[in-house]
Amino acid sequence: MSTQVEVAPASACKGTEPQEYDVVILGGGTGSTVAAWTFAGEGKRVAVIDRKYIGGSCPNIACLPSKNIIHSAQVAEYVRRSEDFGITTKGFTIDMAAVRGRKRRMVSGLNAIYINNYEKTGGEFILAAGRFVAPRTVEATLPDGTVRRLRGANVIISTGTRAAIDPIPGLAEAQPLTHIEALELGEVPEHLLVLGGGYIGLELSQAMRRFGSKVTLIERNERLVSREDEDVSEGLRGLFLDEGIELFLNTKTKRVSGKSGESVEVVIEQNGVEKTLQGSHLLVATGRKPNTGGIGLELAGVEVTDRGYIKVNERLQTTAPGVWAIGEVAGSPQFTHISIDDFRVVRDNLNSGNHVTTGRQVPFCLFTDPEFARVGLSETEAKAQGISYRLFKVPMEAVLRARTLGETRGFLKALVGNDSDRILGFAAFAVEAGETMSSVQIAMIAGLPYTALRDAILAHPTLAEGLSPLFASAPAVQNQRTRAAKP
Repeated sequence: MSTQVEVAPASACKGTEPQEYDVVILGGGTGSTVAAWTFAGEGKRVAVIDRKYIGGSCPNIACLPSKNIIHSAQVAEYVRRSEDFGITTKGFTIDMAAVRGRKRRMVSGLNAIYINNYEKTGGEFILAAGRFVAPRTVEATLPDGTVRRLRGANVIISTGTRAAIDPIPGLAEAQPLTHIEALELGEVPEHLLVLGGGYIGLELSQAMRRFGSKVTLIERNERLVSREDEDVSEGLRGLFLDEGIELFLNTKTKRVSGKSGESVEVVIEQNGVEKTLQGSHLLVATGRKPNTGGIGLELAGVEVTDRGYIKVNERLQTTAPGVWAIGEVAGSPQFTHISIDDFRVVRDNLNSGNHVTTGRQVPFCLFTDPEFARVGLSETEAKAQGISYRLFKVPMEAVLRARTLGETRGFLKALVGNDSDRILGFAAFAVEAGETMSSVQIAMIAGLPYTALRDAILAHPTLAEGLSPLFASAPAVQNQRTRAAKP
């Protein structure tokens, strides 16, 4: 479990007259945490208000805990496949309480690091429920009922998002798991039903299957990760079927009954036919909703979009002077690394710069095994935008390091400009895809032509070495097959 910490003592400023700060941050996510440490380290008076987690969701209930659990599941899979590596075992059991304990120890260690960083930089962390009560003024109600008011020369909103529970009859009453509760399970679910084939649904479906659960995944779209290219969707579909995960695609969830953790039934409709699925647990992973309700935005002059996200411009300024928003609540791509870049945008603009969010790279990685990672344009996006390109693609069997690992499922592919040697996009469905992607991304940032990677002397045998056969896989430019949107 995460440690809930109050760095600022409850006795501090018990009155309701606002205390003056250079920066007040509502919400303690990763971007706002880095902002607090940075601004405080520069000598500014900074306070962060969060109702529950020091460091926000990423180190406590989301990114890092989930990857911790996923790695335990990968170890279980290695044990299950041990004979492939010449190691004989006589069976094994999964102790989910121990898996959870490993995750909790990591979270506690991270909490300690975060507390130490606040102490070193002089930033103030306040464990409290925060809401605006006036322009640039936030009221913080501490657990003991103490009320503080803080007014910032600038205020940053970083309240994030939460799991969406769709208005499906019986769903809320079934008390389904979200990723938060799923990462706190002390036992392996007998049969996990998963609503949603996005990142969370896919990652946790595979992990729980590897721990020994029967898993059924229900997705409303015709394909998994339906916004990605078809070869990615097909690769993941094949992976899940091979691992014994039951898939229902192009499926509508009609109603739910029972209670997750005991017995639950989900009635679905697929191709006009209704079917009832039964399971022991139900996980909902159908999207996110912004945390903008009940925090007094109207009193601060901060407007929201029709979807409930805070309305910002390309500099992340809200509709209220001196108030900024970063991360998911501002409608930014839902990745921790983007929230950190959002902080950089705000920091530079507060320092009289002109930093905008438009046109930036948004790398991402789906931590299934093998992983899927992408940066830049996909084929689908290039076609939609009418951008012609050359396609480079090789199976992971062409990467010698993958052969030594026995991890040859998947592929690498890249898009290169038809009239230039510039890399437009890269995608990998492969072991350690995220690490390989980062190598290509750095080349893209530097503006290197694809030939620089093709002709580079890369250490053998490494996974990054696979970039050489990838970018050597296409014929000469004049004979190159090109792809573009149909006229």
